[in-house]
Amino acid sequence: MHKIAPSILSADFSRLGEEVKAIEKGGAQLIHVDVMDGHFVPNISFGSTVMKSLLGKTKVPFDVHLMIEAPEKYLADFVTDNTAYVTVHWEACPAVLEVIDRIHKYGIKAGVSINPDTEVQVLAPILERVDMVLVMSVYPGFGGQAFIPSALDKIRTLRDLRKSKGYSYEIEVDGGINSENILQVLDAGADIIVAGSSIFKQHDVEKATRGYVKISAER
Repeated sequence: MHKIAPSILSADFSRLGEEVKAIEKGGAQLIHVDVMDGHFVPNISFGSTVMKSLLGKTKVPFDVHLMIEAPEKYLADFVTDNTAYVTVHWEACPAVLEVIDRIHKYGIKAGVSINPDTEVQVLAPILERVDMVLVMSVYPGFGGQAFIPSALDKIRTLRDLRKSKGYSYEIEVDGGINSENILQVLDAGADIIVAGSSIFKQHDVEKATRGYVKISAER
């Protein structure tokens, strides 16, 4: 089943609780939590305190995306009863398998992400150990960027590798996804769609979420 994971990076933080309720009513299956440190990416977002402020206010699981250096130092901060996935960047983890193992020890699914300039082939040694591969379809660090079409080839490659090797990871795509390209992304093989501005910048956030959920359910 496909999943829609709205990114709260694009939400109105003065109304974060209301915004999250809206995507929950709209049927969102995950809440995408983009964490940026100003070092690995040229921007700073928020830390675990903001995410934890939603505990008890939503039943939608957290999908944590750590766009940070040395993520192993901060894993424990993002472990909650509501955390379903923690994803780290291949480019930020020299010992990525050790980090994946640490995430698994918390009883959480482990993901690995690659930037637009990183080829899928670098992940070959670890694909059987991850629960998710996150393909960045924009350069990480800022919301509102245009979708990079070459991401479609990466999604197809990951889909084909999964089938040929018998792997079980999910494929998530993050960046620039909107109503004009979501079908291309789904048809290429994506399982989880991250949408930020195209949901939270709409007048009716609940309706926008429901629209994406409907499209993904029909694919």
